[in-house]
Amino acid sequence: MKFTEFQVGQTIQAGPYVVSDAEICQFANAYDPQWFHTDATAAAKGYFGGLIASGWHTCSIAMRLIADAALHGSESFASPGLSYVKWPHPVRPGDHLLLCATVLEARRSRGQTHLGILRWRWQLFNAAGIEVLDLEATSLFNLPQ
Repeated sequence: MKFTEFQVGQTIQAGPYVVSDAEICQFANAYDPQWFHTDATAAAKGYFGGLIASGWHTCSIAMRLIADAALHGSESFASPGLSYVKWPHPVRPGDHLLLCATVLEARRSRGQTHLGILRWRWQLFNAAGIEVLDLEATSLFNLPQ
């Protein structure tokens, strides 16, 4: 999507993305090697009663979905960061994740008119409608003058 296509209040939906136990373990072994992400047997005896995805893996899935649904072919070039990130419920093997992104703000920079600023909320839900990710991101767009 081009920057001019984003409107305040707009929602963008993407997915589903199906998460496998092998993917959970592979990501965790590379980036977040905690036992409840990497060892299904030990995780079954743990607090969550089974293997769960790393929160960072969950964020990566959301990024993939939003990139495919809205950022591919856009003028987006960077992000200065997130206002917040929350993982209210765990992602489990077999979950079918759906993304809902809501545009909170879309404006040109006051100081740099070639810069578009998009502030949006990304939420991921599993097939039961349970929220597994909530974050607010800012994306920057290089606009023609």
